[in-house]
Amino acid sequence: MTKYKYYLKKPKGEIAKDILKVIATTGVITVAATSPYFIIGVLRTAFRERPHHEGSIRSAFYRLRKMGCIAIAEKNNQIYISLTEEGRKQAGWQQINDLMIKKPKKWDRLWRILIFDIPNKKRATREALRGLLKNLEFFQLQKSVWVHGYNCRDEIGLLKNFFNLSDNEMRMIVADNIGKDRALKKFFKIR
Repeated sequence: MTKYKYYLKKPKGEIAKDILKVIATTGVITVAATSPYFIIGVLRTAFRERPHHEGSIRSAFYRLRKMGCIAIAEKNNQIYISLTEEGRKQAGWQQINDLMIKKPKKWDRLWRILIFDIPNKKRATREALRGLLKNLEFFQLQKSVWVHGYNCRDEIGLLKNFFNLSDNEMRMIVADNIGKDRALKKFFKIR
């Protein structure tokens, strides 16, 4: 029997996502050491549920730093590691891409209707939002009217904040009756 631990092989991009998530969650990581690369050990302990090989963590950390996603500052014999603006953008996109709407055991008989009117100058935002709504399994009722059968208030709030949309640009309506809903019930597999 060997004494070496076996780690799950993950693509480098997945380890970088995990690093960004740890730093985004904690805000700033402070290390009482003279070398910023002591952080590799700190990050390694942060990945207890999903351990990574130290070399993979180091490689992903260097790559993120080179890409300008991580800032390292030294002050009073403390090293502060935080996300840069680019790092916050990357972490935000990862959070948005990981969104899921959970299907409850029992349907509450309410429809969530998302309407938006995003100006043409924000066309890229509008198209990105449409793509994300498709990924979240919304039903497109009209071009800027989407419906979901399950509670998604938190997810919509996150999208609204991420894209910096106002109440005039995007809002959600909860309704118990939207007329003929046979196609919607079939889409969401609701009886």
